[in-house]
Amino acid sequence: MSMLHAATAPVQRPRHAKLLVLAADGRITHTERARLAHVLRAGDLVVANDAATLPASLAGTHVSSSAPIEVRLAGRHTLRVDDVRAFSAIVFGAGDHRTRTEHRAAPPPLHSGDALQLGPLRATVQRTLGHPRLIELSFEGDVDSIWAGIARHGKPIQYAHVSEPLALWDVWTPIAAAPVAFEPPSAGFVLDWSLLHALRARGIGFATLTHAAGLSSTGDAALDARLPLDEPYHVPQHTVAAITQAKRNGSRVIAIGTTVTRALEHAARSAAFEHRARRGVLRAGDGVADQRIGPDTRLRVVDAILSGAHEPGSSHHELLKAFTAPAVLQRADRALLEHGYLTHEFGDSVLIERVPSAAPTRSIDAPSRLALLPQS
Repeated sequence: MSMLHAATAPVQRPRHAKLLVLAADGRITHTERARLAHVLRAGDLVVANDAATLPASLAGTHVSSSAPIEVRLAGRHTLRVDDVRAFSAIVFGAGDHRTRTEHRAAPPPLHSGDALQLGPLRATVQRTLGHPRLIELSFEGDVDSIWAGIARHGKPIQYAHVSEPLALWDVWTPIAAAPVAFEPPSAGFVLDWSLLHALRARGIGFATLTHAAGLSSTGDAALDARLPLDEPYHVPQHTVAAITQAKRNGSRVIAIGTTVTRALEHAARSAAFEHRARRGVLRAGDGVADQRIGPDTRLRVVDAILSGAHEPGSSHHELLKAFTAPAVLQRADRALLEHGYLTHEFGDSVLIERVPSAAPTRSIDAPSRLALLPQS
C-alpha cells in the first residue's frame, strides 16, 4: 500500500479537516471533523488531555568533546512542577529538525558523569538506558532556574514533515494547563470553544485528565519498538465521577487521543489489582502508565477513540487494534489513503468505536519494555 501523506502546515484546526468514522460493526463513513459533535451521541462523555507541551528540544554541547548535540526530553515519573531535575532524554548529534529523524547524526559517546551545556542549563548524564542515545540526565540549579532555562532556551520537539519552525502556541491545545507533555496530545487540537458548546448543546459531557504525552518517534528502530515509554498521569476525582455516571447510564466514554486511553485504562487496571474490578471502575489520583495497549488488550473504560490518522507500524496505530480487528483497521487504512487523509499531529482524524467482546482476551496488559527512571 502506498504511504499516507503527512500534514506539513502547523494549523491545528484546518477548515477542511476530515474525519473517518469506523463503527463497531465495521462500517466506514467520512465527514468533516468540524461535525464531530453531530457524530457523537447524547449522553456520551468526551475525555481530553489538558497537558500543555514543554519546549523539550534543547540544543547545546557535550562539554568534554565540544560536540554539538540536541537533547530531546522524553520522560519523567512525576507531574510535580517542583520536581524537574531528573529526565530521560534522547540525544542527537549535530543537526536540527530539518533532517529526517532517522537520518540524524549520532551523538558523541555518552557516559555517566558527562556534562552537557544546554544554553543556560547545565546537566549531567546519570546513565544510559539500554541504548547509546537514551539517557537519564539531571539538571543543576534550583527549580526556578531550571524552569526558566527550559522556557528561554527550549523549542518544541519537531519533525521534518513540518519545515516551518514551531512556536510554543502551535503545540498547545486550547485546554492546555500544566506544562508536562513532551510532545503535544495532538488529538486535542480538534477542540475549540465552539465544539465544546456544541457538545453541551447535544447533551454530551466533557471531562479532562493530565497525561505527560511522550515522544512519537526517535528515528531509531530499536528505540521506536520500545514506544510508548512510561508516562505519568493524573485522573481527577470529578472525571472519575463523570465516567462512573456515564457507565451507570449505559453511555459511552470517548477518549480524545491515545494518551487519554493509556491513562484511563491504566487507572482501571490499577483498580482491578485492588480487587475492585468491574467494567468502567477506576480510581482517581496519580499513576504512571507503563502498559502496552494493542490487539490483546481488554479495554475496561474507553468505548471509542478520536485519534489522528497514524501510519501502520507506529505505536499509536498499534493501540487502535485494541478497538477493532486488524483486518477491519486495514480497511480503514486503505480508506484513509483513497480519500487523501493527512497524518501526524496537524493532520486529519479518525473516530473508532470499540468492538464489544463476549470475553476478555487478556485481563492484564503486558508492561512496557522500558522503565525510564526508578520511582522514589
